[in-house]
Amino acid sequence: MINLNISKARDELYKLASSCIRYNDTVNISTKEGSVILLSADEYNSLIESLYLAGIKGVYEDIEEAVKTPTSDFSKEPPWK
Repeated sequence: MINLNISKARDELYKLASSCIRYNDTVNISTKEGSVILLSADEYNSLIESLYLAGIKGVYEDIEEAVKTPTSDFSKEPPWK
């Protein structure tokens, strides 16, 4: 995580935004009132989707079970055919 004060972030905003997009960097920008976080839209959307999925009962357990399942147990044909 990159940590900057608001003045330095203002001077380097384009560079910081580019770094967030290209390298998934996260930037903590501190102000007198508190801090804000700068991250790419892709990273933000991923976090929101993860939070959504975490809120659905049983999803975590289903993922754990799927990870433990050998690939040989999976059918080559989709179940809807």
